[in-house]
Amino acid sequence: MRHEPEPGTASSEAGYAAAYLRFYRETFVEKCRSLPESELRRPHLPSGWTPLELLRHVAYVERRWLVWGFLGEQVPDPWGDHVDGDPEGRWFVPAGTSLDDVVALLQEVAPRTEQVLAEHAPEELAAVGGRFASDPPDLRWICLHVQQEYARHAGHLDVVVELAGGPTGE
Repeated sequence: MRHEPEPGTASSEAGYAAAYLRFYRETFVEKCRSLPESELRRPHLPSGWTPLELLRHVAYVERRWLVWGFLGEQVPDPWGDHVDGDPEGRWFVPAGTSLDDVVALLQEVAPRTEQVLAEHAPEELAAVGGRFASDPPDLRWICLHVQQEYARHAGHLDVVVELAGGPTGE
């Protein structure tokens, strides 16, 4: 397994954020690909989510915060990772959606994130009109929030992959 990006490999705060997000995306995909199809779609914990649902969730999280949130762009179905688009509802994956489909969604989101991080300063405030009606956070806060989401969920995924007999560690 890989290790996190080495200190000093990025030349800026945004570079570090981009490197860690790439690391998390790659780790999530690698962990999910280590599981057989049946384990990707089976809940392993009482909360009821599946590894495939979690992977789809983090793709939506990244898009919600950076494209809809920071850029203020309208996105189709920003809460589409939740049943009935309810932000408080449980996660789901539509019938017929494969692991490759979810990986493609994540790969579609990644370049937009990289573009945002390359073109905007960490202290720049998010746009009003997308996710935020007023008092938007700055890009630094959004990046830290998204990294926190990935880190927390990476731990969840580690536990589930281990329970399903997959590889442990990074």
